[in-house]
Amino acid sequence: MKIGIYPGSFDPVTNGHLDIIRRANKICDKIIVAIGINSAKRSLFTIEERIEMLRESCYCNDIEVQRIELTAFEGLLADLCKKKGVDFIIRGIRSVVDFDYEYPICLMNRRLAPDVETIFIMSDSEYYFISSSIVREVASYGGEISSLVPPFVNKKLTEKFPR
Repeated sequence: MKIGIYPGSFDPVTNGHLDIIRRANKICDKIIVAIGINSAKRSLFTIEERIEMLRESCYCNDIEVQRIELTAFEGLLADLCKKKGVDFIIRGIRSVVDFDYEYPICLMNRRLAPDVETIFIMSDSEYYFISSSIVREVASYGGEISSLVPPFVNKKLTEKFPR
């Protein structure tokens, strides 16, 4: 069984994240979606809310949820990979800027967990510009984001930022 892990903050989950999960599902038997807890970052949504949004979003978007495990983690991703028996780290890449950011992390993860490979999945052009931070910013000013996030996430953002 090939196990992949897709780490991120998912604050909030976007349609771009779901595209990466859907496509990673084609190459992994199981995908662990690992929601990082970063005490240095101020999150809009709690870990529990992010897990709920991911669960609902995967379920409503024809993603094989029986092959997905949602988990929160704090600390080194390499340690979680070893603990969970992960074969692949899945990372979505939108541009060369993402690659420049991700490549050194990939090399460090390889040093810390030599048996775990990193797989970069290029973003679909439809989702190229979408990031959680852009979605949060636009939503905070009442902008239209319904095409960028799943309906359940749009509802949650509307509750956080009433128009």
